Amino acid sequence: MSPRPYDVLAVGRVGVDLYPEQIGVGLAEVRTFAKFLGGSAANVAVAAARYGRSAALISRVGDDPLGGYLTRSLRELGVDPAYVASDPQMPTPITLCEIFPPDDFPLYFYRYPVAPDLRITPEEIPVEAVHECRILWTTLTGLCAEPSRAAHAAAWQARGRARHTVIDLDYRPMFWTEEAEATEAAATALAASSVAIGNRDECRVAVGEDDPQRAARALLERGVDLAIVKQGPRGVLAMTADEQVQVLPAPTKVVNGLGAGDAFGGALCHGLLEGWSLERIITFANAAGALVAGRLECSTAMPTADEVLALLGEWP
Repeated sequence: MSPRPYDVLAVGRVGVDLYPEQIGVGLAEVRTFAKFLGGSAANVAVAAARYGRSAALISRVGDDPLGGYLTRSLRELGVDPAYVASDPQMPTPITLCEIFPPDDFPLYFYRYPVAPDLRITPEEIPVEAVHECRILWTTLTGLCAEPSRAAHAAAWQARGRARHTVIDLDYRPMFWTEEAEATEAAATALAASSVAIGNRDECRVAVGEDDPQRAARALLERGVDLAIVKQGPRGVLAMTADEQVQVLPAPTKVVNGLGAGDAFGGALCHGLLEGWSLERIITFANAAGALVAGRLECSTAMPTADEVLALLGEWP
């Protein structure tokens, strides 16, 4: 689909999102659902592709009709599925949500007994592609089980903590036996990464700090070059060793906030690759997240650059 090296190579979660078409009611009352490609790593890859970036995903899907739907959808949305394997034993995972705008979106993951994306092995890591890609995107979720944990270790070894090695501190408590296990895994991930991104609670799990300033500094002390702390309605703090940027949220009428973080991630990748200033990157990414928060779906809602620029009106 695109020449290597990839602009963005993501590792991790992919599945089917079933989102209710009735807003403001519980699942027991929902009558109809819309089906979309989902999963944090997949969404980030799709978001990057919307800006014309070459993107690929390393993952697994079930050897079933829904797995075929995901592979086809990735291709249609501009993401190379060459490294998405078909798992002969585990079904394609499904995620359902409830939608209570503006800030309540309970998620229900059906990833049992284990999701295919947690069964990727070190042998499935394309070493050359990982080494040469311009951005490697990983998530903390990928470390919650073996053999995925070992596969991530193999990817980081091939990468060598190169520039733009990103860890999304995507903490989902239901995927872990206990929080301390996630904290230990986060330490491993941060030691291998040059960019870290997470919300305040995810930072608390990773480095023991939920105050944005202290959390960002703690992430930098772990060796990353860029620390990004998302603060919800208070905006985003980004910090490097010699620069600090605070950007307020872009105004939006929230429909479903679940895809906003992944939209932010894809836009962050685009800005990093463009070589923009830190303020410009975070402003652009914030606006991309706001646009997706105003839409029902995640992957197919990812905006184009023109849509983001239209929302912004002017650059800072």
